[in-house]
Amino acid sequence: MPSESVNPDLSAPREVVTRFAPSPTGYLHIGGARTALFNWLFARHHSGRALLRIEDTDQKRSTQDAIDKIIDGLAWLGLDYDGPPVFQSDRAERHVEVARTLLEAGHAYRCYATAEELEAMRADQRAARQPLRYDRRWRDRAPGDAPAGASYTVRIKMPLDGETVIEDAVQGTVTVANSELDDFVLLRADGTPTYMLAVVVDDHDMGVTHVIRGDDHLNNAFRQLPLIRAMNTIEGGWPDPVYAHIPLIHGADGAKLSKRHGAVGVEAYRDEEGVLPEALVNYLLRLGWGHGDREEMSRDEAIALFDLDGVGKSPSRFDAKKLAHLNGHYIREADDRRLAGLIAPNLGENVDEGLLVKAMPVLKVRAKNVNELADNARFLFVQRPLALTAQAETLLDAEGRERLRGLSELLHAQNDWTIEALEATTKAYAERLGLGLGKLAQPLRAALTGTTTSPGIFDVLVLLGKDEALARIDAQTTSKQPTD
Repeated sequence: MPSESVNPDLSAPREVVTRFAPSPTGYLHIGGARTALFNWLFARHHSGRALLRIEDTDQKRSTQDAIDKIIDGLAWLGLDYDGPPVFQSDRAERHVEVARTLLEAGHAYRCYATAEELEAMRADQRAARQPLRYDRRWRDRAPGDAPAGASYTVRIKMPLDGETVIEDAVQGTVTVANSELDDFVLLRADGTPTYMLAVVVDDHDMGVTHVIRGDDHLNNAFRQLPLIRAMNTIEGGWPDPVYAHIPLIHGADGAKLSKRHGAVGVEAYRDEEGVLPEALVNYLLRLGWGHGDREEMSRDEAIALFDLDGVGKSPSRFDAKKLAHLNGHYIREADDRRLAGLIAPNLGENVDEGLLVKAMPVLKVRAKNVNELADNARFLFVQRPLALTAQAETLLDAEGRERLRGLSELLHAQNDWTIEALEATTKAYAERLGLGLGKLAQPLRAALTGTTTSPGIFDVLVLLGKDEALARIDAQTTSKQPTD
């Protein structure tokens, strides 16, 4: 039997053009963000163009809020596009025009089957345990056979024999028998175009050369190709695209990624999880694509190295712990002033950003995310008297306060307010009392921060400055505590 194979001439001098085409019926999820990244990197690697198309033809489910979040999320990830977004809903007239062209050229036909007739057909197929597939009852009938004024859909004439072979850039050779594909609808009875038609027309008009998308769209490729080839027969200039269908992302348990695995919108990783964009980009890059044993990779390195031959064929597993680890790495590498600017709005009014920048080298080594970084910095700006956690209160019992009173006298006389000098004074005092340093450091930390966790205690003393540090210590050692 004849076989149709998609094997584009890659030697032809065509500029590489990719597109990311989300549907704004929800947030930009992790899988969509990775698809967007792979499209963007491939275009940049080949000095081509990356385009954005908003597939908003489902007007009932598409929302402006979703559109805004998708565009905002892409911008946060640093994925810039070569031109403004194309909105599919603005192009309905063009989609209808192509359907009419196919109809006039004999590559499509009017189907007058009613909803009731189609449901009866499916019921018969279910009873016979046959695939649910349109039976082409109007493919070869004359329109004059239809009742006067009857509504109709427009269906594509799919090839009836042979098979279609796609040389997918990720999946390899994939074959489907043409008999398995039915004559699907191009225009609904109300004259509106279907998704399958709109995608093909938009990809052609936008000059898309490489369709990089999730492998849940692989079956769509076998339906979309006859449209492309029919239009190429009619007017030329409709070449087959290069297809690259990327395996989906699964949860750690191997099941399809869902909200219970942490499949939230990109904005949630930014706002709720405190993830830096470069960390998420790096993680998504390595989620299904690899280059040796490299884990951390800059954007420029990713552009230089990324190509489709590095994309694996098996589903990737989302690992929240690995993302958190990678995020911690990028926080430690990040510019201190940038980090200070990110967390300052979370610390209330009257934040001394200069102090925040000064504290950042100490704070960021302990943080795995931006929110944790803000929490670690909060002690710098709390007002006296400090509210103590329950654990901190237990450290400031009568014995703990008495020890701090003695240390406070020494620190009041301290002229060299540096980490080295403060450490020497405190250690000498602990030795005089016959104590380990921790027996002093822990109540001191409680008095200075109100908590039992903080950066190194001598870093805390220096960052607060002599006046504020001593004021906090004295406030705790001179006030009556419930533990007395």
